[in-house]
Amino acid sequence: MSQPPRPSLPPARKRLGQHFLTDRSALERIVQAIDPRPGETIVEIGPGRGALTDLLAARAERLVCVEVDPLLVPILTARYADRPHVTIVEGDVLEVSLPSLVEGSWALVGNVPYYITTPIIFQALRTPRPSRMVFLVQREVAERVAAAPGDDAYGALSANVQALAHAEVVARVPAGAFYPRPKVDSAILRLTPRADPVVTPEEEVAFSRMVQGAFGQRRKQMRRVVRELFGLGAEAAEALLARCGIDVALRPETLSPEAFARILRAAPTAPRDPSR
Repeated sequence: MSQPPRPSLPPARKRLGQHFLTDRSALERIVQAIDPRPGETIVEIGPGRGALTDLLAARAERLVCVEVDPLLVPILTARYADRPHVTIVEGDVLEVSLPSLVEGSWALVGNVPYYITTPIIFQALRTPRPSRMVFLVQREVAERVAAAPGDDAYGALSANVQALAHAEVVARVPAGAFYPRPKVDSAILRLTPRADPVVTPEEEVAFSRMVQGAFGQRRKQMRRVVRELFGLGAEAAEALLARCGIDVALRPETLSPEAFARILRAAPTAPRDPSR
């Protein structure tokens, strides 16, 4: 008896930033990077047409897929109806509490729309965090996230993410690996939450504000940056940096997340909001 035909797939929706990964080798590289383990749940962001989902379903003990497109949800639900370990959830990943979808250890993976990459990364880094994350993102963003102090790409995004997780660019993925083809190349980014985060949850907002303010003055020396961030006089700013073991002539682009955290904790006041 022949199988009923699969329902026709809707076209990619520009409004949702949909670019479906079709290259088999890139898909397999993502699965290798997330490396599903016994006893854990894999949460996939944006399963789309199911290309990555198929490979994950073959490896994961439990797979939860969060899809925002209401046209794709019923198709995915029907496609995996005979696989009880796969659950399809309709919702916006920025509005869904991912930890509430799982029990026990979990890992997060997904082909992330370019326009919401940064919010998704920071939402995933909130506690309780997954054991690891693998995202397919715009190449430039991946390189910025993983950049080391002193690199041209190192900035506020790098310091904020690396304060909470170790970042690694696993592989680069050309634009031709997608349909429809995006205008830029992508990269597979792996984040592993730090066992000892540089900042506590209570410090994260102030840390982010300080780092944003510092990189808004990235070519200035730290003696001037600290003065402006905390409203200090020259002597007080230099004394603060000395207590932190930081050369007053350094620039923000050379400081590690740990160095920024030392400044935050040594400062007599909260950093000024750079947006004001």
